[in-house]
Amino acid sequence: MESKLQIISGKYRGRKLMLPVKARPTQNRARIALFNMLKEILNVGEITVWDAFAGSGAFGIEFLSRGWARHAIFTDSDADAIKVIGKNLSGFSADEFVIRHSDALRVSNEFGLLADVVFIDPPYSNLVVAEKLIDKLKPGAIIVWEMESCQEPKIGYEILKDKTYGRARFLIMVKK
Repeated sequence: MESKLQIISGKYRGRKLMLPVKARPTQNRARIALFNMLKEILNVGEITVWDAFAGSGAFGIEFLSRGWARHAIFTDSDADAIKVIGKNLSGFSADEFVIRHSDALRVSNEFGLLADVVFIDPPYSNLVVAEKLIDKLKPGAIIVWEMESCQEPKIGYEILKDKTYGRARFLIMVKK
C-alpha cells in the first residue's frame, strides 16, 4: 500500500516505505523524536536490532540506513507484512538482515539472545505478549516499547525514557 512513511535519515533518507494492509505505522514525526532519544542512549554501529512485530520494517530499516546496526532481524506473523518488508529492503545487502515469517514469541528463544535493541509494538491491546517477549531478551538489551498512551504495563526494568506523542507512548528500557 502506498504511504507517506519514509526513511528519516542515512543512506536511504527520503525513500518511501510500502505498508502492509493491516499496518498501523509509527508516524514519521514520532519516529524522528524516538531516534533522537535513542541517539543519546545507544552505542551505535556494531549492534543487532530486532523489529519484533515489524509491519513495514520501518524501525529496523531506519537503523540500517543510518548505519547504527550491522544486522537487523524482522519478524511478523502476517504474510503480507513479510512481503512488504522484503520490498522495503531492496537495495540493502542480504547479509545485513534476516526476515522471518513467524510470531515473535515463537522465535524469541533464538532472536532474544542475539538482539541488542528490540522494538516491540504488538497490537496495542495485548500488553501480555510484549511482557512475555521482554522476559526472553538477554540482559543489557535495550527495549523500545510502543504502546497506547493510556496503558500502564507491568514492568520490572530500568526505564531510560518515557515519552508520549499523541496516542503513542514510547518506553525505552534496559533489561538488567
